[in-house]
Amino acid sequence: MRLNPQAHKLLLTEIDKQSKRQNLDIQRDIVVKRLQKLSIQEGKPLVEAELPHLITDMFPDFDRKILQKAAKINQKDGKFAKIATLGGVVAVGLLGFSGLVWFVNLPYPMIRRPVAGIAPMLLLPSYLSMDRNYREAIAHVEQADQLVNKATSAADIGLGAEKVKLAQENLDKLPVWFLGYEPVRMCHFMGCSWNFTFDEFSRARAQIGRMDARIFQENNALTQLQTAETDLQKAKQAYQTATNISQQQTAIADWQTALDQLTVLPKETLAGTTGATKYRNYQRDFNQVVGSVAGSNQTQTMIVAAQQFANLAIKNSQKSAYTVTEWQQIETLWENAIDRLQKVDSKDPDYVAAQAYLADYTQKFGVVKTRLENEEKSTLAIANAKQQTQDLISSLPAKPNPDERNKLISRLQGIIDQLKQVQPNTTVYAEAQTLLQQAQSKLSQL
Repeated sequence: MRLNPQAHKLLLTEIDKQSKRQNLDIQRDIVVKRLQKLSIQEGKPLVEAELPHLITDMFPDFDRKILQKAAKINQKDGKFAKIATLGGVVAVGLLGFSGLVWFVNLPYPMIRRPVAGIAPMLLLPSYLSMDRNYREAIAHVEQADQLVNKATSAADIGLGAEKVKLAQENLDKLPVWFLGYEPVRMCHFMGCSWNFTFDEFSRARAQIGRMDARIFQENNALTQLQTAETDLQKAKQAYQTATNISQQQTAIADWQTALDQLTVLPKETLAGTTGATKYRNYQRDFNQVVGSVAGSNQTQTMIVAAQQFANLAIKNSQKSAYTVTEWQQIETLWENAIDRLQKVDSKDPDYVAAQAYLADYTQKFGVVKTRLENEEKSTLAIANAKQQTQDLISSLPAKPNPDERNKLISRLQGIIDQLKQVQPNTTVYAEAQTLLQQAQSKLSQL
């Protein structure tokens, strides 16, 4: 195996300490998976130079002394020195043939395949590049998997998206045509830490594709959550600043609509989980607010109804004079307005406002009653005056004697007195004034 149990245990102990101290649970899980794979993988034992690549990208402050100690424990023979020496020789040889190496490592199958069969060592830069991109692709896929599928915040989704992009770039640098056979010989010679196959490449691609789709879904759900919360706060503020019941009802309806948006978020997303928790809190606040206004809604409804009757009564009272029937209709409107205000209970929060309206409406109702009485009396007075005038005309002698003249004067004076009872701002006032002038003129002639 590439990592023996003693070295594996030593590394895990230090990783557990750092993850607890720095709260890096996700990073711990990623590194633990790497070490577990190596602990069951056959091949050359890991050396000290390889250990940092497995750990320090997740734990930059990992104790170097622990890495050195683990490397020594993991080495049971002198193969490390042989490999290092061989690597140095190969490096010197490759530097001497840098031009040739550059040429044979061009990314073209017609060049690489013959060289892979004859002199695979010349393809060392290509293998190193593949090894590096493979390692980084696996690391980024593991990180993205933890961040995306176990996200706890929108920041995790954003970081996961970056890791998916990096993994995609690494996979794009791995030559698909090179899979399956060329790496086998070189890895047999070098002891590669990876088993690069087309199936593995396809699985990584598929996993990246699924996470990319998951990120798209998560971002959409987070946008919906943010929109719902923004709408909810606007509705709540609109309710708090509402000046009448109509505005309050509109705000409550918008508030409920925003709450409904939280219930349709995909449950399998972070936004869906977060939205479900927030929904319970928001719904509790909503119920408290709606419950507190439920009692006052009826009162405000009655006040609004009273205002509607009052506004109609005022609208119908714009002229200076109305008939008795018209004044009676206006009086009925004021009575309806007052009746609704009188039903407001003293315990209602809008009781004081209702009393203010009631006082105003009662005063205006009194004015209408007075105008109605004036119209009734004036109508009756002019009717009596006209009747007396008709009676006088029908009994008027052709040549009245002194006694008849005195009676005539008395009857004209009675007609004049009746006409003077007609009040200004009544429907019969103008006619009464005309009749009054005629009666006074007739009286002055006698």
